[in-house]
Amino acid sequence: MSKMNTSKVTHWGAWLLVILSATGCANTPYADAPQWGQSVRHAVKAQTLNPQAGQKNMPPPGADGVAMKSTIDRYQSSFDKPPAPVNVMNIGVGGAVGSAGR
Repeated sequence: MSKMNTSKVTHWGAWLLVILSATGCANTPYADAPQWGQSVRHAVKAQTLNPQAGQKNMPPPGADGVAMKSTIDRYQSSFDKPPAPVNVMNIGVGGAVGSAGR
């Protein structure tokens, strides 16, 4: 290569490098970032039966107050004593239902 061709290649290479570097700063790749999650928010909104349900402190329609109170009392009393221990030694002992060895 001659001296003139080498300088042209270097000159054009330098310009190419400048142009490619400038295009990297030209646009913002995350310009649509505020839209992320919009589909999830839309799906939750579409599946909500009554959006104002939490604003009112009303029982569900058809609910009986006495039945609801006994249900809550039964639920709260279920934590008074720990559950009975389960004996795991008897699992699989007994009948030969489904055993491959017989």
